[in-house]
This record gives sequence, structure tokens and C-alpha cells, in this order.
Amino acid sequence: IAIIITVKKRGAIMKHKVLFIGDKDFFKKYTDESIYEKYDITVLKAGTSDDEVLEKCPEAEVLIVGAMLPVSEKLITGLKNLKLIHSNGVGYQAIDIKAADRANIPVCNCKGINAGAVAEHTLMTMLALLRELPKNDAMVRRGKWKEVRSKYMVTGSLKELGECTVGIIGLGDIGKSLALMLKPFGSKVVYYDRFRQNEENEEKYGVEYMPQDQLLAVSDIVTIHVPVFDSTRNMANKEFFAKMKEGAYFINTARGELCVIEDLLKALESGHIAGAGLDTVRGEPILPDNVIFNYPPEVLKKIIFSPHTAGITGSTFKRGFKIIWDNTEKALNGEKPINIVNLR
Repeated sequence: IAIIITVKKRGAIMKHKVLFIGDKDFFKKYTDESIYEKYDITVLKAGTSDDEVLEKCPEAEVLIVGAMLPVSEKLITGLKNLKLIHSNGVGYQAIDIKAADRANIPVCNCKGINAGAVAEHTLMTMLALLRELPKNDAMVRRGKWKEVRSKYMVTGSLKELGECTVGIIGLGDIGKSLALMLKPFGSKVVYYDRFRQNEENEEKYGVEYMPQDQLLAVSDIVTIHVPVFDSTRNMANKEFFAKMKEGAYFINTARGELCVIEDLLKALESGHIAGAGLDTVRGEPILPDNVIFNYPPEVLKKIIFSPHTAGITGSTFKRGFKIIWDNTEKALNGEKPINIVNLR
């Protein structure tokens, strides 16, 4: 069945209007030339005011936005022809969902596109923490190769992942992908989620269900993979870290808002937590005046930082834009798109 994506108006062929708000170079990188032939596309930079958006592209039928960018009620109601709002990532928390509901406009995300990438990054961080990779790299560069190697041989303090119990909080797309990656290492993998998997899935992913407090008490590594809701915001706090096994590691490749960073830093400073891997921290972008950098180097060296890059591989974005353009065609043709996060 042919899909018609243009409309005829006063004898001229008019393309459907698509508005992207975000990084122009990013959009160009992952948008095939054929898309520009199909749609009338306007690209506006992040931070463009609602008034300017409404002035420059008032007839937009599809609005695509960066995963962390806000979409206000004013914008939703002001774009009179709007048929679809689409995050270009997994996140959509900055979009006014209630306003979209009232306007009966579907909001979609790119669920699952970064599952493998984030799981890989999480796995990499686990191994780097266990083998103290950043510290050892620095020591070799300082000419301390022999001293460091001799110390490890005497203490036997380096761990293998197969010795560890890994606790996954949130067994969604990323958690499941991570569980499968951990299988060949021989780790015991336990999980907590609001919704327990059935027995068949637990066997498939090689996981054992535990209440969260029990998981924290037995896990050598705790990694969180949940969205930010009122119920999960600041979930990794003073009480959370106190319940963790002494000497365990904490990893957050999900959202910074899930963790009270000051509480984590205090747990690291006390030695109760051995180390942490943080791909995301509340208050991004992280600048030199962040509270984190008020802590002494002895604490900070226990953390492996990355600049929220776990899920931003090229393949992730290619998968994401395929979903976006498929959903665009569906919405403009009166069909139901996939990955709708509202209108429930």
C-alpha cells in the first residue's frame, strides 16, 4: 500500500512540516537525504524560545526534540496542526505529558534503542572498577609499574567479575541486556523490579529475584536502571548506601536524579562503598564548581566518571531515527505509532 506523505494545496504539492529542536549537526548526521525530499523540515537550536518556535514553524505537524529538552503546554497548544511529539532518545520527562494528553497528541520515545550500548558501558565500568583501571593507568604513566604489580600479587585484592554477585535494580530493556552479557562471566545476578519476571524469563536471563533491601545486602556490585519517577527520584540516598554490602561498588548509567550525590560521596569517604561508576550526575552538565569537586582527591579517585555517553553510540542514533521516521509516517497517515508514553 503506497503511503502518501504530501498534500495538494492551491495547485502546488505541499510537504508535511516537521520541526526538530536540538543540535543541527546531530540531526544532519543521522538524517538521510531522502527525508529532506519527503518533508519540509525546520531545525531550531536547543533553547529557542516558544515564541520564536511558533513564529518560525507555526504549521509543524511533527515535533522532534532532544531527549532532555522541554516541550511546554504553550508550545503544544500553539502548534495547531501538531499530530506527534517525538523524543529522539529514551527520555521524555521534560515534555508536558498532561498538556499533550489534553490535546490528544501522542508523545513517543525511542524505547530500547540504547539497551545494548548502555549495558556494554555498565559492564565495562564494572570491570574497570574491579581492576582499578584508572588508577593503574596513572601509576604506569608515573613509572610505578613494578610497585603496583608487586602489591597486587601480595594482597590478591583484584577481583574477577565471576566472583561477584551483581544486583540489577530495574530489569527493563537495559537490565535484561546486561544480565545476558553477564552470563558468560559466571556472576550470580540478582534483580529487583516493581514487576517480577515470570519463571521462564528469569531462567532466560539468568537472574534471581530479591526484594531491594536483600539485594543491597548481598551484592558486590549494585547497578540501577530505572526511569525517574517521583517514586525513584533520589532513591540512592544515605539509607540506600547504608544497606549496601560493605566494600561494594555502585554504578549509575541511568539518570543523575536517581542518586543523592552528596550521600554517595560520604559513603565513599567513609570507606563503606569501595567505588562508583557514574555516567550521569544530577545537574548536568557537570562543571568545575559542582559540589563533587569539593571532596578530596582520595574520594574522587574512587569514582569513574563518563559524560553521559553510555547510550550515545552511532548505532543507537541510527536505530532511534528509524523509529522516528517510521512513527512520523504512521502519525501523518492516521495510524498509531509505536512507543507511545501517554494517552493511557
